[in-house]
Amino acid sequence: MKLLYQTHSPYARKVLVAAHEMGLQDKLEVIHHETSPTRRNEEVFARNPLGKVPVLIRDDGFTLFDSNVICEYLDGLHHGRKLIPAEGDARYRILRMQALAQGVADAGIDVRWEAERRPESLRWPALCDGHLQKVIAACDFAEREIDAEAPIDLGAIALATALSWIAFRDVHDFRAGRPRLAAWYDRFAERPSMRATALSGATHD
Repeated sequence: MKLLYQTHSPYARKVLVAAHEMGLQDKLEVIHHETSPTRRNEEVFARNPLGKVPVLIRDDGFTLFDSNVICEYLDGLHHGRKLIPAEGDARYRILRMQALAQGVADAGIDVRWEAERRPESLRWPALCDGHLQKVIAACDFAEREIDAEAPIDLGAIALATALSWIAFRDVHDFRAGRPRLAAWYDRFAERPSMRATALSGATHD
């Protein structure tokens, strides 16, 4: 299988970390692609009409896009403990944490648009702060909810990779005032799956 990837995407990193945790990393050919709303990548658009990575191209040519969909597909390919339980409260706790993490990444990207990427004359500080407040509230929620003793699941992977991105882009210091979250993240960041998938590179608009 081929994974269209970006080395500075929190969503793409989530997929690759999950693949490592599932033991599927050697089944993927990872191909880096730069994407941006202002610079059309024709190869990515040919596989995903939204023009975004990650995109998974199966061996039969069928494509899957959106990190949540790809992770769920990969979770059905391995024979180990599933990262998304099939049913029950555990399933929805994990999916809720994944949704929270995706919201952190989404809002963090919006913060960067308003603070850095948009031409200065078009930036809207109030909107930037509104997006930042979502990141802050989500991190506060994670500080209360994180279970340091729980086994690795997709919610934890999504949260760790989203936090790694907001730190990488200096969007928000999620460690400040959140000792439980900081300690949990620092342990998670030492996992081989995280060490093998470090974020790198600049955004090209």
